[in-house]
Amino acid sequence: MRKIFTVVLLCLGLAVTCSAAGFPEKPINYIIPFTPGGESDYAAKLQQKELTTILGQPVNIVFKPGAGGAFAWAALAKSQPDGYNLTICNLPHIIVQPLAKPTIGFKTEDINVIYIFNSTPNILLVAQDSPFHSLKDLVKYAKDNPSVVTIGGSGLNTANYLGVIELAKAAKAKFTYLNYPGSGTALPALLGHSVLALMTSPTMAVSYGNKVRPLAVQSAERVSSFSNVPTFKEQGYNIVEGTYRGIAVPNGTPAKTMKILEDAFSKINHDPEFRQEMEKLGFKVEDYGIAASKKLIMEKKKHYTEFMDQLKQGAE
Repeated sequence: MRKIFTVVLLCLGLAVTCSAAGFPEKPINYIIPFTPGGESDYAAKLQQKELTTILGQPVNIVFKPGAGGAFAWAALAKSQPDGYNLTICNLPHIIVQPLAKPTIGFKTEDINVIYIFNSTPNILLVAQDSPFHSLKDLVKYAKDNPSVVTIGGSGLNTANYLGVIELAKAAKAKFTYLNYPGSGTALPALLGHSVLALMTSPTMAVSYGNKVRPLAVQSAERVSSFSNVPTFKEQGYNIVEGTYRGIAVPNGTPAKTMKILEDAFSKINHDPEFRQEMEKLGFKVEDYGIAASKKLIMEKKKHYTEFMDQLKQGAE
């Protein structure tokens, strides 16, 4: 009986090893936590064809919006750790959301990031027919009319949300933040005058062209796609905020599977034509593998934990 049991265990171990080594053996879901037409959608569609070629299996894009991405990340944390459900993850979202709401359904540590492939700073936009032609104009109006200025953005406890909170704090002005399930729905709200301004990314500003007017960008230096747009720092507000995007799997995913996926995303990211397309869309291409992503998340968690503590103290 003991010999039979040993043989069964050996067979099970072999099956697990072969399964990881043979990955992928079926189609892969590429889950986007936001609505179509946003930055994550653009990035995923640029990667989709090449991922299919490299991995030898169809890669299907699936949209799972809700709660600023938290709906998809909570589902990811509970999903089967087999590498077949990849989910785009955003920093600072996966850090700030559990800090702000511990019952949100996931912890930062539940999100196993295998590659961070791009980033964008926040950019403040108004519609082309807006009476506001500068950040100074918007802030002055907000000070004269507290809480009247509505600024839209993608989700709560996201980079867009934090960018508005940081501006309100630095300018000593009151804004009303309206959150949308993704940039793809936030931009039409701006153009339809449902909000007076929008905190979004250079990617969305590029996509909507002369329909929008950028006022300022929350980057350390001006961005190449909008070299004529000043930074917040240049206008007296020391604010640098934005989003890193990457791909994640749940904890427990086999190391070999993770390595296969890490190598696939790295290969795509190092393709010169792909990088050029990403940069045309206003993305900054980033190259953080598994180890580098973990280190970045640890650094960002320290920063945002301190920031959220300061916000709580200020509210008391």
